[in-house]
Amino acid sequence: MKIVSNFLQNNEISRICIFALFFTLGLGLSLIISACSPDNASNSAATQTANQNSTNQGVVVRIGYQKAATILNAIRTQKDLEKAFEKSGASVTWAEFPSGPPMLEAINAGSIDFGYTGESPPIFAQVAGTPLVYVAYDPWSPKAEAILVPKNSSIQTLADLKGKRVAVAKGSNTNYLLVKALEKGGVKYNDIKPAFLQPPDARAAFEGNNIDAWAIWDPYLAAAVAATGARTLTDATGLAPNRGYYLAAKSFAQKHPDALKTVIDEVKKTSNWAQNNPTEVAKFLAPELGIDARVLEIAEKRREYGVLPITDEVISGQQQIADTFYKIKLIPKSINVSEIVWKGN
Repeated sequence: MKIVSNFLQNNEISRICIFALFFTLGLGLSLIISACSPDNASNSAATQTANQNSTNQGVVVRIGYQKAATILNAIRTQKDLEKAFEKSGASVTWAEFPSGPPMLEAINAGSIDFGYTGESPPIFAQVAGTPLVYVAYDPWSPKAEAILVPKNSSIQTLADLKGKRVAVAKGSNTNYLLVKALEKGGVKYNDIKPAFLQPPDARAAFEGNNIDAWAIWDPYLAAAVAATGARTLTDATGLAPNRGYYLAAKSFAQKHPDALKTVIDEVKKTSNWAQNNPTEVAKFLAPELGIDARVLEIAEKRREYGVLPITDEVISGQQQIADTFYKIKLIPKSINVSEIVWKGN
């Protein structure tokens, strides 16, 4: 009897062990299936969105823009960012600037968090110790900036700029174009008389024959040619890449990477629209800038749009500009551009 009893007891234990094993396997399988189910994926995405919304709650994104900088101006007008941030509780404020250098001064002062400029302003800003980072770049176009001379000017070649008074916005993208154009013409930077003027003042000086040449970018370039018949001495082809850069305050990028990514996403959407609709962009900018839409369309059709990641090639190009400025003493010290590239994208 004892043997039978032991057999039954052991058999019962085996059945319990087998039941426990199958139960454990079944539970594990159900958890795996649950994790892979569409509902769970949706819940995960919803949780991620909720976390992002929570992160952006109460954040104020302060953006600097130029009227002539199509993308940010269009986003401002259409209130696309406000709509994108609506659910997360973030808000947006806008501040207008005449060009890139004063915009980056505002980042240095802690007045704005994000903006767009040409290739030279961030170099001057980095030298000055402005806490900013490169976020993305826009290919723009070498055809979208040029050095103009009056239609009846005796200046025929770049070498003829020696001793002449040339207007340029100090620290702007055309500052580098001017340096490289003079270099090509065999003229030292110190052999010209630079007149550091913002576009509206430079236009008045140009039309009043108070300057001999003007280094300027679109759409002011297209407008000046249409209004005065000015000649293009050279554009930036073969001289300067003429890229544009989306820049952010370093502290903002560190504290609010999700908000910064939302801004970039909206910039990409509007950039794609602008690339495919030059006529509509021109109509949009016309009342903003007081420039005829037909003139603006000329500028739009010769530029490129894009919101692209900062690559080693792009960094190298910026470094070359910085080294050139240091060589001719436009900036007082050398810098390492790669030190201020945002790694969050």
